[in-house]
Amino acid sequence: MTPFIRTLLGTWFVCSTNFPMWLKGDKTNPTFTYSITDKKGEITVLLDEVKYQKKGKTKTLTGFDYQDQTDSSAFVWRGKGLLSLVRSQWKIVLQDPNGQWAVIWFSKTLFTPEGVDIISRTSQLSAPALKHIKSLMANNPPLAKHLNTMRELPI
Repeated sequence: MTPFIRTLLGTWFVCSTNFPMWLKGDKTNPTFTYSITDKKGEITVLLDEVKYQKKGKTKTLTGFDYQDQTDSSAFVWRGKGLLSLVRSQWKIVLQDPNGQWAVIWFSKTLFTPEGVDIISRTSQLSAPALKHIKSLMANNPPLAKHLNTMRELPI
């Protein structure tokens, strides 16, 4: 297991995003939980559980993340069950040295546009922390183009 994988394990809260599923308002409090499920040779496979609230009930989308052999910060997500035909690429582009926040870029799929999530170990980031993260994003062209569509999520 790479040190990078160790920093991902556990639960993350989506604090800011431009992902339409979280911005519509009917699905709230999204979290990502990563755990190791398998190892395929040199490739670590993560169980990826996305949980959110809808009409007062917790819903879960489950998939598997396959780490890219040439870039430890990049993954291919593949859904589980009915979602097994769905795949998307994603990458941790920025990460707090202390492991408290990260910025994820994800690719366009048949069902979703390309976008960005700011995730944190806590349910909310402070205004100065978000401002700092967004200033780092502004200096990264693949992230900068998403800044004007990012929205903070209510807790």
